[in-house]
Amino acid sequence: MARVTVLGSGAWGTALARLALTNGNQVQIWSRRGPSDLATAVADADIVVSAISMKGVAALAGQLQAANLKSSTILVTATKGLDPETTRTPSKIFRDTFPDNPIVVLSGPNLSKEIEAQLPAATVVASTDVDALTRVQQVYASETFRIYTSPDPVGAELGGTLKNVVAIAVGVCDGLKLGSNAKAALITRAIPEMLRVGVHMGAQIETFYGLSGLGDLLATCDGTLSRNYRVGYGLAHGKKLDQILDELGSTAEGVNTTHVLIDMANREGIPVPIARQVHRLLRGVITPQEAVEGLMERELKPEACDLNARN
Repeated sequence: MARVTVLGSGAWGTALARLALTNGNQVQIWSRRGPSDLATAVADADIVVSAISMKGVAALAGQLQAANLKSSTILVTATKGLDPETTRTPSKIFRDTFPDNPIVVLSGPNLSKEIEAQLPAATVVASTDVDALTRVQQVYASETFRIYTSPDPVGAELGGTLKNVVAIAVGVCDGLKLGSNAKAALITRAIPEMLRVGVHMGAQIETFYGLSGLGDLLATCDGTLSRNYRVGYGLAHGKKLDQILDELGSTAEGVNTTHVLIDMANREGIPVPIARQVHRLLRGVITPQEAVEGLMERELKPEACDLNARN
């Protein structure tokens, strides 16, 4: 039995708390609006799981530092996004703040509503700390939730982060009723774009073809359970971004990720044509139809993907 504290009481945090309870672990949930003090909530925790939105991760890391988190406590991040000020991933923020703690990334095709319904799912826990991976795997593995391990936390995290941008584009594609051919082409061409960003940031290529990359991409692009997909779908139907986000009532991480990704791509010279059209669409510079035209009218080239070429 492990003592697990989940930070974040949203749908994903609640789902992760219930999964940990399945194996008889001692679990508590902490939220900013709850009655519990953060220092008290994490004082005796063997594992602390962060399931808050990206915009709160840096501040949370500072709060945890002030709470004198034990160096033996495993920090698991289940947030998918990029910090708008530093472009750091959540695990990088925690690693910089807690260099002595084991850091584990949990990422995969895990739609929270399906997890809550106890439908079968699989995910990846990734870390350079083998003992921490084994512990988290044992805490979360169950008959309905299969856990795989990976030594590539950067790749696992970026797969789950970058696919949110693609999900917005796919939502536009479906909203415009462009058909299965266009959708398949869009998802397929998004993979080398994700790879270019991932390799640039130190990820391993093979990770993007696993659960936390391709698997998460397919799940997020295949229905209305994805908030990012619904952003694109709403834009295709002429809704304003603010209206869509209000209707969602929760965070669509792909919106912030798109803006941060484009800033980084411009600075580092990374070709990201799909993300660039999504960025222009989110800013209201172009219409959904113009975004599609921009992708279809690009220079003709071979399909073979050179990660350093402009594909």
